[in-house]
Amino acid sequence: MKVVVLGAGVIGTTSAWYLARTGHEVMVVDRQPEAALETSFANGGQISVSHSEPWANPIAPFKILQWLGREDAPLLFRPRADPAQWLWSLRFLFECLPSRTRRNTEAALALALYSREQLRQLRRDTGICYDSQTRGILHLYEEPREFERAKKQAKLLRGRGMETEIKTPRECLAVEPALKGSTIKIAGGAYAASDESGDARAFTHNLAELCRDQGVSFRFKISVKRLEAARGAIERVVIDDEEGIEESLRADAYVVALGSYTPLLLKGVGISVPVYPVKGYSITLPLEPGDEAPQVSLTDHARKIVISRLGDRLRAAGTAEMNGYDTEMNEFRCQALVKRCFEWFPKAGRAERAQFWTGLRPATPSNLPLIGRSKYFNLFLNTGHGTLGWTLACGSGRALADIVNGRKPEPEFRFLGSEGKAKGATPSIAPA
Repeated sequence: MKVVVLGAGVIGTTSAWYLARTGHEVMVVDRQPEAALETSFANGGQISVSHSEPWANPIAPFKILQWLGREDAPLLFRPRADPAQWLWSLRFLFECLPSRTRRNTEAALALALYSREQLRQLRRDTGICYDSQTRGILHLYEEPREFERAKKQAKLLRGRGMETEIKTPRECLAVEPALKGSTIKIAGGAYAASDESGDARAFTHNLAELCRDQGVSFRFKISVKRLEAARGAIERVVIDDEEGIEESLRADAYVVALGSYTPLLLKGVGISVPVYPVKGYSITLPLEPGDEAPQVSLTDHARKIVISRLGDRLRAAGTAEMNGYDTEMNEFRCQALVKRCFEWFPKAGRAERAQFWTGLRPATPSNLPLIGRSKYFNLFLNTGHGTLGWTLACGSGRALADIVNGRKPEPEFRFLGSEGKAKGATPSIAPA
């Protein structure tokens, strides 16, 4: 079967890989000159199964109120005259209910565990390199109340097969000795030894090369204009080619993996999805011999920041800014990341060498991705991964390929279209 995948980020490229491995003729289309130049370019680098609890949880509304008016807030809401932003926000508040949070956490955890195993299998099969580290992730908590909540979360994770150890401040230092110079006083930590980290951009770039070896073709510098549908199916994708000339792409199946831009394309064929762009930031610090930087990936829960070692670089990433499709760099938020990174690790390189980046995460209110079949039998979605795109990429790609092939995916996750052909124009966040 001929399949066109729209989007060459980590989600689109993993989808192409698994589709090609099951015998399909795959073409990937992207507007950038190569793979992984947008959301997948400089993220936090974590394969964080232990961080399956979504942003939407019972304490989130109170935290957001505390952060109002702070330019360096972990979650910065910039109101716009945009109905989509307000509708998304109302849905987010609904997902903060305790019962919804438990349900969403369990679903994300099931997919994340599956995805990590798929990544490990891919690594064994191909030897793919991407500055991977398998030293685990250490979650750090400043507030005693947050630490007590983390203990309960660790118990939940252990009950679902995810080993997470609670650590005292002294034990955290034993896990990551580079913390010895930190100026931040912590209440404790939670260590997930089986978690991993790595460079998502390097992974996607190298996987694209492996895809080519499997016969996948890539067309870059292609602008996707619209989908056209008739008789319950997508008939073609209209694009502007490398020369700006309108062209049609026809296939047996189409996969939309355009991240935050997915809703804009789907609107033209009567599909509304609860995906909204949430801007994140990162800094990358070149390291030199003698710099005291961590080897274990860390999560700073007070500021919603992750820090990962990527070979001879240190990446600090995080924060969320709801400001529509604005991609302008906010210097203040970048400098806040630099400041916080050096509070943790005062001798981790030189601040003036920090490289800044910003990108749009495709977020759903629940932080659960939309994976599966749309109301059109030959149109499939793999989008809305929010903060967990790198964590869920391989599992999402493998599950999407199973769905295209008419097979039930392995993880206990509520995939789109699993109840049969969708009848409405709006897929739910977690369809039954």
